[in-house]
Amino acid sequence: MEKTLKPMSGYLALVISLLLLGGSAYFFIYGINDGENPDITYIIFSAIIFFVTCFLLKGLMIIQPNHSRVLNFFGKYVGSVKDNGLFFINPLYSSQKMSLRSENLQGQTLKVNDKMGNPIEIAVVMVWKVGDTYKAAFDVERYSDFVKMQSEAAVRHLAMSFPYDNLEDDHAPITLREGGEKINSILEQELTDRLSKAGIIIQEARISHLAYASEIAGAMLQRQQATAIVAARTKIVEGAVGMVDLALKKLSAENIVELDDERKAAMVSNLMVVLCGEKAAQPILNAGTLYN
Repeated sequence: MEKTLKPMSGYLALVISLLLLGGSAYFFIYGINDGENPDITYIIFSAIIFFVTCFLLKGLMIIQPNHSRVLNFFGKYVGSVKDNGLFFINPLYSSQKMSLRSENLQGQTLKVNDKMGNPIEIAVVMVWKVGDTYKAAFDVERYSDFVKMQSEAAVRHLAMSFPYDNLEDDHAPITLREGGEKINSILEQELTDRLSKAGIIIQEARISHLAYASEIAGAMLQRQQATAIVAARTKIVEGAVGMVDLALKKLSAENIVELDDERKAAMVSNLMVVLCGEKAAQPILNAGTLYN
């Protein structure tokens, strides 16, 4: 479990280290001042001071904004430092740098089968960051690679759980094409469940590319066009039937003309042709009667 540390400021340790470094240089120069008979005591003392200085400098640590350090002491987790600035820690601690900034991941376009078995192409873009430094450092091998692999698995699972559209499943409550924010919310939850074990926070996830695979794209386009044409024709026929019914009722109510069943059938046929035809009707002059 992550444990946040508040180490001491490193400015005092830096000043002491610089003074010791200057003292080491002074004693070294003083010890070799006499070229023929150097004083070995001062030289050894200078070396000891220099070693202590290097030991103290190793404990200095600079943390940039939105970065952190994970500290270990001979294999034991000590804590994580998330503050920014110059700090001094135990020089025997080993530290691992870790960024806390938000990162953008543009997933590659994947070819998978949707719920109905149709091959589709899908890709997502997501924004994530490290939330728990302990899990990111110790629960997975390389958390950045873990994010890439698990995001791909989440996208595949999402695509296989829903149909691309409702052409084959009229009762589908959610489709990939029309799901919108609901599909994105399901994707975010799927990613959160998979990446929480690595201490990753999903800030946003969106489908960036969605299409039928190239081998069936043409056939599916024709199918969509046919469905649209049938729907349009259905509306046209429904409207035409209403208009014919209204015309017959008006003619009968106002006694404009008396029509027997045969003439009504002919009139209905002509009106349906005129109202449902794709092109404008061409008038034909009939010099006879309906029966001749």
